[in-house]
Amino acid sequence: MTEMSRVAETPEEQDFLGRTLSTEGGAVRERRARTALMRRLADVVSLPSSRINGFERAATSNLLVETLSDATVEERKRVATRVAKLPDIPQDLACFFLLDDIEVAAIMLDGTLLQDSDLIICARRMTVEHRVAIAKRREVSQAVSDALAENMEPAVIEAALRNPGVSLSLRALEAAVSLSRTSPKLPSLILRRPELKPAQAYVMFWWCGAEDRRVILQRFAIGRESLQEVSSDVFTIAAAENWSDPTVRKALQFVERRQRNRIAAERSPYKTLEGAVTAAEAGLTRTLVREIGFMCGVKPATAAKIFSDPTGEALAVLCKATGLKRDALISLWIGMRRPETTASGDLAPALERTIETFDMMAVDRAQTVLRYWNWALTSALTPALIDAARAGEEDLGQFSLTERSAILAFGLDKST
Repeated sequence: MTEMSRVAETPEEQDFLGRTLSTEGGAVRERRARTALMRRLADVVSLPSSRINGFERAATSNLLVETLSDATVEERKRVATRVAKLPDIPQDLACFFLLDDIEVAAIMLDGTLLQDSDLIICARRMTVEHRVAIAKRREVSQAVSDALAENMEPAVIEAALRNPGVSLSLRALEAAVSLSRTSPKLPSLILRRPELKPAQAYVMFWWCGAEDRRVILQRFAIGRESLQEVSSDVFTIAAAENWSDPTVRKALQFVERRQRNRIAAERSPYKTLEGAVTAAEAGLTRTLVREIGFMCGVKPATAAKIFSDPTGEALAVLCKATGLKRDALISLWIGMRRPETTASGDLAPALERTIETFDMMAVDRAQTVLRYWNWALTSALTPALIDAARAGEEDLGQFSLTERSAILAFGLDKST
């Protein structure tokens, strides 16, 4: 007689031990006791706190997890369904189910009250299906959305963007903006999110479609009246110091009302921006683009980006911000060798959209967009950043948000 059989005191217990120890081909011959035990343990765990103390619930939960460790999928699903709606499910039991196959974990992820720490563990250890299920929960905190974004998976990001209950972290929003370059469905979803900031919208502008670009320019092209009002005396102070502080000088360039660079115009052989635009109608050259950029008060990289943009909204922003007239816009369009009309004689859709963009924007708001492109993005194009982009680095965490935005907006690659 074994030690286990000697401690059995009733025929039922002896029968239970005999069935447990009796195997055939390594498999337990009878699982009715296992099923009954799991059901009873789940019942105890589910008792209200008025009928069971915390220590007893914890011990029962530990025993239930141990029993479930080699249970079948169907058995685990039944127990998960039984405990999923508990207001205070033991953490070890919740974590056990979250780290299970998706068909089991999905039961827990569908409305169960779970701690962020458990959801983060699940998001980091499990499959894309688990992460999508987490992203569809009624409420998802920033900490959890941060973990969901780590793998940069379009399906997970899309599910999070579609769910108004998800509170997007900065990292999650950055991941969404980055993925939107190659995922056409994402930009319109991102533009609906309240967490989106102008900086991120201005970056995303460069690869958005026409309708999304219109939304960006209407929603995020803000005025600078408040900044100009509160900093009016700073211009005088900075001038008295001969503009020696580069940080102040850079910030005030963003705030000031004047867009054109008068000194550049005086040095230019064309003398005025309008003169350069007239010359451009015969055909834009790289030198002329740089010249126009200098007189518009933007850097060569910004000017090159605007004139190489396949559609015309960016050109419309440049013209409106610098006070050019509609005729100048059309002259630049002609100089870029873009079609003016269709075969039927109607205005080319791209040019028509460009003119509409020009007409809808106020000068001050167009300046805000143009200055952000020029100030925040090109200022981040340091040699280290360019080397990283050319090398195709995937981990750009050592760079600032502005620097990562520059990589996205200017599309740096090995040919840059």
